[in-house]
Amino acid sequence: AGVLKGINYTSSTSSNLVLWAPKKSFVYVLGDFNEWQVNEKYQMKKDSDYFWLEIDDLTSGQPYTFQYYIDGTVKIADPYTEQTSDPNDQYISSSTYPGLPAYPSGKANGVASVLQTGQTPYSWKLTDFTPPPKEKLVIYETLIRDFTTEHTCLSVIDKLDYLKNLGINVLELMPVNEFEGNSSWGYNPSFYFAPDKYYGPKNDLKKLVDEAHSRGIAVVLDMVLNHSYGQSPLVKMYWDNANNRPAADNPWYNVQSNFLNPDAQWGYDFNHESVYTRQLVDSINSFWMKQYKVDGFRFDFTKGFSNTPYGVSDWGSAYDMARIYNLKRMAAEIWKRNAKALVIFEHLAGNTEEMELANYGILLWGNMSNNYGEAAKGNSYDLSWGYYASRGWAYPNLVSYMESHDEERMVYKCVTGGSSEGSYNIRTLSTALDRIGLSSLFFLPLPGPKMIWQFGELGYDYSINTCENLSLSNDCRTSPKPVVWNYFDIPGRKDVYQTMGRLNYLKTHYDEFSAASAFSGSLNGITKWYQLSNGNNSVVATGNFSTSAKTVTVSFPVIATWYDYFSGSTLVVNTASQDISLAPGEYKLFTTRKMADPFAGTGAALQKASPVDVRIYPNPAKNKVTILSEHSLGRIVIRNLSGQTLYEGDFTGKYEAEIKLREMAPGLYLVQAGNNSRIVSQKLVVY
Repeated sequence: AGVLKGINYTSSTSSNLVLWAPKKSFVYVLGDFNEWQVNEKYQMKKDSDYFWLEIDDLTSGQPYTFQYYIDGTVKIADPYTEQTSDPNDQYISSSTYPGLPAYPSGKANGVASVLQTGQTPYSWKLTDFTPPPKEKLVIYETLIRDFTTEHTCLSVIDKLDYLKNLGINVLELMPVNEFEGNSSWGYNPSFYFAPDKYYGPKNDLKKLVDEAHSRGIAVVLDMVLNHSYGQSPLVKMYWDNANNRPAADNPWYNVQSNFLNPDAQWGYDFNHESVYTRQLVDSINSFWMKQYKVDGFRFDFTKGFSNTPYGVSDWGSAYDMARIYNLKRMAAEIWKRNAKALVIFEHLAGNTEEMELANYGILLWGNMSNNYGEAAKGNSYDLSWGYYASRGWAYPNLVSYMESHDEERMVYKCVTGGSSEGSYNIRTLSTALDRIGLSSLFFLPLPGPKMIWQFGELGYDYSINTCENLSLSNDCRTSPKPVVWNYFDIPGRKDVYQTMGRLNYLKTHYDEFSAASAFSGSLNGITKWYQLSNGNNSVVATGNFSTSAKTVTVSFPVIATWYDYFSGSTLVVNTASQDISLAPGEYKLFTTRKMADPFAGTGAALQKASPVDVRIYPNPAKNKVTILSEHSLGRIVIRNLSGQTLYEGDFTGKYEAEIKLREMAPGLYLVQAGNNSRIVSQKLVVY
């Protein structure tokens, strides 16, 4: 009585283990406490479909590794364990995870579980946190592995003030529960109740959530419940060896995916029609909300949450009633436990189905990467599908994004495929960065939640297919990527951060950008504009996505003197229809009331400095490079990716510089040239 599936701590020296295993005959517990030997004292008691055993005489605070030995054929870790022990643990440093127990090599078979009585509970600073209103969410998606060089929860805490200043109010963590291997995106989950040790101890994750809450930032976990992989004990317990797939009597998994499309198949497919899978799903979601106080979830590939069959080329976009039922059921169970929880789906199905889910209160990813990327490159693309009302939705539950973990980076698109006309060239880094500011004006302020992918605010320009050696390959899509905190010190990139930060601030502080505002305008064509009006206050935005100067005819809802937010000047509007002349890539935001600048007093000017075009050749280089500029080169600094300065020279008044590279090892470097008023950065590859 009073025990749950998994590890139950009954005292500082005892633990009651509970395993649910229908159709199994006998189970032994093997572990550090019995020298990993089969012993009748450690045979679990059988009670219907449950097996349980109380283990006592444990040393308080000491971690013990153990496994279940089922029917003399399979050894598994406890599916509900909150810590695993894995052969890959040897590659996790003590600075990442101090005191990590050694894997019981030669004793365990595969992943083992860890129990530890007498643990010191985490002491929460905040016990009750309310996430921001849905329509004002600015979500920051991050992969801890590629966000800091330490790849730990504690190191992310050090960046929370940076994120707060950016104006985000939701931190969305890509999967942090145990996945296979150490370095991963996390979409190969194996244990759903254990934080992955590659990111540090569990209390560090709790501290990250706590510290985020103290800054007004909600935390959402990316949860993968469409599938898991062969390391999962739920897979291994009921396995068809002959056909190398889950057995037909597996309580949680389908024998095979309902998707015949191989591109829509990952790992082993959960059977969401099974009552046992539903119970497991509810337990997982409840656990993370209760134990870690997370504010909700982003669920991966929710189109897979039914057994409806789909064809070889079908991505399951058609309306699926069974799927709708399963997803609404799961969301309702989450809200029973936490009415404030954020529930986000990566669904990407047909509009009819998505609108029904949105009407139910669920947030849905809106992939606008292609359209925003093409527009930034100088092409005429429609951005209206990123605004919830354009889809006919009644509620602002569309989480649109220009970038996500799964999409090519916008600046990379611009510098490799941008258009040019005359002296205006989008493939120039400084211009590509300006195009992100232009795109952001037609993204972040639009009513409804928005999402930023990590370092997008600094103009991240490494391709999604960048390998660890910085070459490009489709096989490197999920490989570790360069961590670019040095970008924040580069003026052109910091301009992007501050532009997006200002727009985030306006979105979250002014009612003009709320869903209650009346919207009109045109988000199509090479020039775009929109107006938002709420009560007596209005804003008008306009931008030129062309590579040549354009005049945009804009409708102003009020005859008055308007404020030009970015320049600080004013515009006298005498007639509703106004012609606004814009240079290529230029954008304007006009407001009827003067709006605050969140960076005022920090020395961050609203007007960006003019870019400096710098050419480096040869590039890649071996022994020396020549650097050319149409302006005075000023001070030239060459740094490695760790931010270490390897060369510095003053070339003020000179337009050409030759620099020897004999002391530089092969690799990627950043070259900065310019002075206090204008600095440009370029990449240099040394071989």
